Amino acid sequence: MCGILGVVGQSPVNQLLYDGLQVLQHRGQDAAGIVTANGKTFHMHKGSGMVRDVFRTRNMRSLLGNAGIAHVRYPTAGSASCLAEAQPFYVNSPFGLVLAHNGNLTNTDELKADMFRHDLRHINTNSDSEVLLNVFAHELAQRVKGPELTVDAVFGAVGAVHRRVRGAYAVVAMIAGYGLVAFRDPNGIRPLVMGSTEVSGRAEYMFASESVALDCSGFTLLRDVQPGECVYVTFDGDMHSQVCAEHTRLTPCLFEYVYFARPDSVIDGVSVYQSRLNMGEMLAEKIRRDLPGLEIDVVIPIPDSSRQSALQLANAMGLPYREGFIKNRYIGRTFIMPGQAVRKKSVRQKLNPVPLEFTGRNVLLVDDSIVRGTTSKEIVQMARDSGAKRVYFASAAPAVRFPNVYGIDMPTRAELLATGRDEQDIAREIGADAVIYQDLEALKDAVRSVNPELSLFESSCFDGQYITGDITEAYLDAIECARLDLKLKDGSEQMIDLNLNVAEQNLM
Repeated sequence: MCGILGVVGQSPVNQLLYDGLQVLQHRGQDAAGIVTANGKTFHMHKGSGMVRDVFRTRNMRSLLGNAGIAHVRYPTAGSASCLAEAQPFYVNSPFGLVLAHNGNLTNTDELKADMFRHDLRHINTNSDSEVLLNVFAHELAQRVKGPELTVDAVFGAVGAVHRRVRGAYAVVAMIAGYGLVAFRDPNGIRPLVMGSTEVSGRAEYMFASESVALDCSGFTLLRDVQPGECVYVTFDGDMHSQVCAEHTRLTPCLFEYVYFARPDSVIDGVSVYQSRLNMGEMLAEKIRRDLPGLEIDVVIPIPDSSRQSALQLANAMGLPYREGFIKNRYIGRTFIMPGQAVRKKSVRQKLNPVPLEFTGRNVLLVDDSIVRGTTSKEIVQMARDSGAKRVYFASAAPAVRFPNVYGIDMPTRAELLATGRDEQDIAREIGADAVIYQDLEALKDAVRSVNPELSLFESSCFDGQYITGDITEAYLDAIECARLDLKLKDGSEQMIDLNLNVAEQNLM
């Protein structure tokens, strides 16, 4: 999972992009990058780490221009520590292009081979985002007749990308001297919203992974970029849009609502906050229906993303809601930290129990999901060490049994706690007296009730149904073998500063 931003403004946008990235920091902490466009020149700075660590005043001063794109990285393809895979990416032809991408391509190897053999383009990293950029660049070059870029050429190139590329992708890109392009895959798996504001009577536009980035930057949410749609905004502020894919359907990723998105975001017409309240209501219904004799004294969330679900569950069941764990906000999120040893070590550094809320009580812990179970097991033990009599564990999401191939770094099937285990087995594995999972249809209803127009969802990590239709057992075996063989490289503290000067003759 990554976070992307794109802005076309009437004044310098470097601060807007920086502030927007900080709001989207929860979507990736491994690397960050910004590219601005100033006339016929791109200015880039990117590096490993969090936004506040990557950018200094001297870097911000060099990011000149009234338009730009930005990215925070959470690696799902390639290496977490490889600085060369930090985004945005750049190619110099045609015109000069930069691109930032959220998602994951499922036919990367095929595309790489085509790039080398037929399109005569070189891919320098293992990042599928660089592959996507080169596909877009090649298709755009095929449609440019003469020295000028047309709107039809942009839409035609994006349409060709949709025909060639499979998987999940939400994209912001810039074409030097012309404008910003934003587009979304034909299934609308990864989110992308657009907003606007007015400065001195002229419109400014922002695109972002989540609406919260618009809110915090003073932009008004207009709508979501539609599946298969391309929105092209020239640097003069003229906006054009067109659905460029032949077959589209909206199938947003369910895990966005469960975990990744901020609760104050609205994605595909759904308030994430309201959907999580609904998840708690659904969990309460399941407990009353299936476990009516469960004796619960208090409901305690695992901060932060389960708070809304836990609160509504407690209200629906007439139980006290308490904050039993205090979170150290200066420790990285364990879910997106590579390496099981690091993850296990960090849990107790990250959460500290309040014994007063546990001593002598039967507690129901509520989390957004259970993936590997390592964190859950540690938390259950903390509750017991703090004096809890019984510890029940509820998940606002169904059991995660399958890898996610569309941009969430789910582990291999062998690493997933729920693989080959029922709820009783899982309870024994994490040391809980009982485990309660959300039902998949209930989760869908929790989201769909906020926006009844949503009929389909991407829910492969729960049900193993991959909506792009190209995921086979052999494919899953291959990506799992690659994951197990991957050796993280050193040198993650490096930075890259580039001024990418575009040849003027390409822009005339």
